[in-house]
Amino acid sequence: MKKIIDRALTFGRMIKFSHTLFAMPFALTSVVLASFSHKITLYKLFWIIIAMVGARSAAMGFNRIADREFDARNPRTKNREIPTKKISLAEASAFVFLAALLLVFAAYKLNKLCFYLSPVALTVVFFYSFTKRFTWLSHIFLGLGMGLAPVGAWLGIAGQFSLVPILLGLTVVTWGAGFDIIYSCQDLGYDDEIGLFSMPRVLGVKKALVISAVLHAVAFALLVSLKFILPLGSIYLLGLALVAVMLIYQHAIVKPNDLNRLNFAFFNLNAYMSVGLFLFTLIDVIT
Repeated sequence: MKKIIDRALTFGRMIKFSHTLFAMPFALTSVVLASFSHKITLYKLFWIIIAMVGARSAAMGFNRIADREFDARNPRTKNREIPTKKISLAEASAFVFLAALLLVFAAYKLNKLCFYLSPVALTVVFFYSFTKRFTWLSHIFLGLGMGLAPVGAWLGIAGQFSLVPILLGLTVVTWGAGFDIIYSCQDLGYDDEIGLFSMPRVLGVKKALVISAVLHAVAFALLVSLKFILPLGSIYLLGLALVAVMLIYQHAIVKPNDLNRLNFAFFNLNAYMSVGLFLFTLIDVIT
């Protein structure tokens, strides 16, 4: 049993399972917002969560496979599970296949539209892993992959598209791209050496951080726009205030000449923000 648990933890570290706190809360926020016009059942909620776990696990596993040679040469990532052979390429490939299958099956259990669109979602999240090889807009592609979470969750409940999930999806696109730009600043030297593309490398750290701030401002504006479409109240506005504070603080502590607190800005603040927004939205809707 201990070996099984240790192995599961190793795979969890490979895909950074703890980072599920980034996109999953937005998917759950989408479910909460869908409750204004659609019935939420435990059955649908269960399969939405399973679909999200499958999609993210497949995406991260595929990214680790695609980037294995780059990871092995990067001092920051050389100790990851595939470069150190803690997980073999065959094992990682099998993991990605099973995770993708889990997404497709969960989508099938939700409705036909989700099932038909599941290969499209997998294509988008897999394609992101190659974008840094040819475009500095790779951050946008990451955001696009993450932005599918709230849209997919809404489709799982409603079975049809609507303006609300599109706005929430665009929120995640701009938010995710913004924080990925910040995160990529730490690999500037390596990206330049290997020839990988990123905004900090192509435009410089200062300009890249400005673009990140603009993207986060757009994300916040999109969240505000939901207040004018749905009957959200003061608790939701309080959640937005929390989001604004965290976004501003994130950019205050990461500067072109000082990246020492970059990991705190990336890991902690973004997790707090997504979870906090979900909780405030949930409380607002149920009270």
